[in-house]
Amino acid sequence: MAEIPLVAAVRGERGSRSSRRLLHAGHVPGVVYGHGVAPVSVSVNARELRGALSGGSGVHALIDLDVAGTHHLVIARDLQRDPVRQTVSHVDFQVVRRDEVVSAEVALGLTGDTLAVTRAGGTVEHLVLAVSVKAKPADIPTHLELDVSGLEIGSVLHLADVPLPRGVALDGDPDTAVVVAHPPKGASAGADGEVPAEPSSES
Repeated sequence: MAEIPLVAAVRGERGSRSSRRLLHAGHVPGVVYGHGVAPVSVSVNARELRGALSGGSGVHALIDLDVAGTHHLVIARDLQRDPVRQTVSHVDFQVVRRDEVVSAEVALGLTGDTLAVTRAGGTVEHLVLAVSVKAKPADIPTHLELDVSGLEIGSVLHLADVPLPRGVALDGDPDTAVVVAHPPKGASAGADGEVPAEPSSES
């Protein structure tokens, strides 16, 4: 995977007032750190940052960050966003090596139809929206997907059930519940996952 070039300016002023001025001028404040690099306050062009994080690798893209002529291989961390516009208001750049394993939060989506659950009047609860994984920077997936088409009332899917690409490992408890198929309100699933039938009104 080729690194995405991005230029950062060293930022002399810090604080909320300085950050607001930068954002108003179309720049995003940030900091560069890691691998013995003393933390450096920087700013990057907001449009260029958005472009760097909108490619095939998403927010986990490998970036060749040029800080006053010194190049660092980095990935974006701790993206802070404006609560209304959802634009990036601050970014951390972590210096990495291609051959090291790092941790990352990856979005987890669901695929497939849960017909057996919905036809029985049950509901599907998605408990975990992001998964912590470990991988080399170039192997970090943009997102993960879990197939829920086989769910039945009473079924539970765990982190261990999430399929992972080659070179990616879970960074969490594999027994953590990710998806739960609940029975209809007022009913409880039996040991086999079946919901007891309603008693007949006929005498």
